[in-house]
Amino acid sequence: MPDPVTIGLLQWHAVPGDPATNLETALTLVAEAAAAGAELVVLPELWASGYDAPRLGAIVATAAEPVPGPRSDRLAAAARDHGIWLFAGSVPELADGSTYNTTVVYSPAGEMAGRHRKAHLYRPTAEDAVFAAGAEATVIDTDRFGRVGMATCFDGDHAAYARALHERGARVVVMPAAYEVAAERWWEILHPAHALANGQWWITVNQAGGEGDAAMFGRSRVIAPDGTVVCEAPRHDAGGPAVVTCTVDLAAGIADADEHNAALWTDTRPELYARL
Repeated sequence: MPDPVTIGLLQWHAVPGDPATNLETALTLVAEAAAAGAELVVLPELWASGYDAPRLGAIVATAAEPVPGPRSDRLAAAARDHGIWLFAGSVPELADGSTYNTTVVYSPAGEMAGRHRKAHLYRPTAEDAVFAAGAEATVIDTDRFGRVGMATCFDGDHAAYARALHERGARVVVMPAAYEVAAERWWEILHPAHALANGQWWITVNQAGGEGDAAMFGRSRVIAPDGTVVCEAPRHDAGGPAVVTCTVDLAAGIADADEHNAALWTDTRPELYARL
């Protein structure tokens, strides 16, 4: 991570059950972020299907595809054409007779560099009735950002998952989300705490829009390893889609955390925790 990195946060309200429109929106916003100089671009959770809890099974079915597949081919082409690392949010993936909530990453060469199947399914909105759970705390190696941990929404709310990514060497975590207004306080507190406790950059990108407590509130963020929010997109009631870019020095933030906060992860007592 020798130089500062420009990150693009893409948030909007995906249209439930309209994957064709959602794909065109995603590709338009990716192009906008790349034109603004972003080299790491992140999309939100389930942007292809939209997220409407009462109809989740039906709208996911309209957007489910294999990976690779037609949609992933276009995302790979976008990463290649713009020369960016594209953390392409999460999409419904068909595999082995099941549907997974899968985040896919494409390199600047347009190659699939990794995928993460959401492991913690959010039961209050019946995700467990729609998706099969992934079985990995996923990390990928990149030549530009080091080892990157991948989390999808509720994955990233678990302190043990954040620590597992740290133990696998991830000092950058990318988390697409579809986070609703009713849980906004979680968003406010949890991920800065994880960043501080593990010396990690957290890049959290949320959908933005909708009505009432089920609305997604946006506020996509870049959080430094000391827990400071260094960049934040607007709240959903500020308007439509948002593309926010933020330039940060990943290596400097990690070095500062190692100097000042490393006791939080070096002075642990795992033999105590096992008894729990």
